[in-house]
Amino acid sequence: MTQGARPSGAITKGAMTKGTTNKGPKLRVAVLVSGSGTNLQAIINAIDNGTLPIELVGVVSDRPEAFGLQRARDAGIEAIAVDFRAAASRAEYNRRLDDELARLNPDLIVLAGYMRILPAKTVNDFRGRMLNIHPSLLPAYPGLDTYARALAAGEQWHGTTVHFVTPELDAGPGILQYRVKILADDTEQTLRDRVQKGEYLIYPQVINWIAEGRVKFENDCVMLDGQHLKNPSVITES
Repeated sequence: MTQGARPSGAITKGAMTKGTTNKGPKLRVAVLVSGSGTNLQAIINAIDNGTLPIELVGVVSDRPEAFGLQRARDAGIEAIAVDFRAAASRAEYNRRLDDELARLNPDLIVLAGYMRILPAKTVNDFRGRMLNIHPSLLPAYPGLDTYARALAAGEQWHGTTVHFVTPELDAGPGILQYRVKILADDTEQTLRDRVQKGEYLIYPQVINWIAEGRVKFENDCVMLDGQHLKNPSVITES
């Protein structure tokens, strides 16, 4: 799919709230961050305003100084530093991270600006129960520097994708995308600012869909309201 293509399954903002309210125990969610945690804050805000009925059981970072941990503390959420730089090896870091995740026992793991590649074992242990958000209209532009690459290529559209995590980098099946039209005077920063506004909208929404049972991961495919979602649903900037 090229950046200019419009994937099937386009939805409106109004359609995002369709579904039934989950009356059972709240979904237990752990969030992994490496930096400032703006997507984490969007999730916390959605919980606080009553639109996201989940339980945040912990926020974990590979960097003790990450501001995302302070956001967690300010919200009364357990903040856990698993310092990558202090680990004797990558294997030790992975073991310590796995131990913390096992202790938290989340139903869902949300990667919110977590900048380390997780080992395949960890991903497979939580297969179908781990989300990421990537700043491009996947499968276009996996990896880093997506804004610069899209501008350099003269793309008409850019955006962000919430997807299930698989061991392959940025290759898990997409659930929901937010796309913006690239303007003639866009810079990396202006494009980033517009895309991030969409991230703060769609990430809590997908988590809510999972909490409501609307989105499921079955046979390596996304099911939305019982239907196989061949391509991510799409919201276009208004």
